[in-house]
Amino acid sequence: MILQGENILKQYQHDRGIINALDHVSFTVNNGDFVTVTGPSGSGKSTLLLSLFGLIRLTSGNIIFEGHRIDNISDRKLTDIRKKSVGYILQSFALIPYLTTIQNVMVPLMLEKISGKEQVKRAAEILDYIGLSDRMEHLPRELSAGQQQRVAIARSIVHKPRLIMADEPTGNLDPALSLEILEFLKKINQENKITIIMVTHSPVAAGYGTMKLHLNEGKIVIGKS
Repeated sequence: MILQGENILKQYQHDRGIINALDHVSFTVNNGDFVTVTGPSGSGKSTLLLSLFGLIRLTSGNIIFEGHRIDNISDRKLTDIRKKSVGYILQSFALIPYLTTIQNVMVPLMLEKISGKEQVKRAAEILDYIGLSDRMEHLPRELSAGQQQRVAIARSIVHKPRLIMADEPTGNLDPALSLEILEFLKKINQENKITIIMVTHSPVAAGYGTMKLHLNEGKIVIGKS
């Protein structure tokens, strides 16, 4: 077991009263799982993703990561965990426009105490792994949408995380590019044993999950492998 949620509740105050964005959600994710999280808009998918490592604080419930409860620790300790153990992939790619491909990939490494030479070496190895070694000096605007998302994936794994959180990683891509990105994620999951939790609206993307969670009105209504 790498991640566990126990009776997670996240409430928001609204004009109509209290809204349960997450309504006593429980789940267990094992090492190497590829988890897909689906559900209609407003079902709590993104809230769940953001709450797992403290980007949103819970109202109540427990989150356990690698055997340690993390929902009740300080923001500084949560930041350290995210920095060392978690990679993030977003729908918008979130690349820094004035940095080259290799510089964008190096961003997580800049937070570590390693030499600039080692940062370049690691980033170059990851770009070769995902097939972008010939684009290392390109700026984001000089890359296709699929290439930009591959750079974002490279950035998410360059620091060798234990887990990747992906929020609609194919949402801005056409069907062919979406499949390309999904195959890269599957490769990373299987070859590197990195656990992936992916929020998606796409039935095709959901099909890549070895564990599937379906949310509706803040509750898990389907959980199957």
